[in-house]
Amino acid sequence: MTTNDIHAIGYIAQGLFASRFIIQWIQTEKAGKIQAPTLFWQVSLIASFLLIFYSILIKDLSILAGQALGYFVYIRNLRLQNNWRILPKGFRVFVLAVPFAALAYLFFGDEYSFKVMWQNQDNNWLLFWGLIGQLIFSCRFIYQWYFSEKIKKSVLPLGFWILSVVGSIIISSYSVYQGIYPILIGHIFGLFVYSRNIMIYYKNHK
Repeated sequence: MTTNDIHAIGYIAQGLFASRFIIQWIQTEKAGKIQAPTLFWQVSLIASFLLIFYSILIKDLSILAGQALGYFVYIRNLRLQNNWRILPKGFRVFVLAVPFAALAYLFFGDEYSFKVMWQNQDNNWLLFWGLIGQLIFSCRFIYQWYFSEKIKKSVLPLGFWILSVVGSIIISSYSVYQGIYPILIGHIFGLFVYSRNIMIYYKNHK
């Protein structure tokens, strides 16, 4: 697989991530309040799968760590919306098995393993900065998950969007230094959508 092929996977993943927010944004604008449509979580799951694959291919621990948690949060939100079991059983089994298969490969693999990915990091401080950004970005889904579990309904609260902005800014700066342009482009687009959702929230709570 060539470098262009690998980055194409990253661009496709980020394209899907961007499209999910376009879907969410359109529905939010129509409703006049923040929405969390089912398609948002379905597209998120597919994009996360591709981005996990991409992060392994480029041997980037920061991007991999950022996707690990979100993957299962997307599944949980589909469950909260009662839309998980309507998916084909074979697909559900595949989705649940992939992270564990990837984990096993990263522990025991050769060219693509945790050891190789760690050795691929030239600057530990830069890796630490990237991980901070991914932690904040991932915490938005922990917060969203907690909030949704509390009311037993899949929603996207204000805190989700604020954490999205902060995490996205840090990850964007990390991507610039690392030259990971598929990630950078995705977050630049995301910043606009996150900011717009914050504006809509405050407009409805004046």
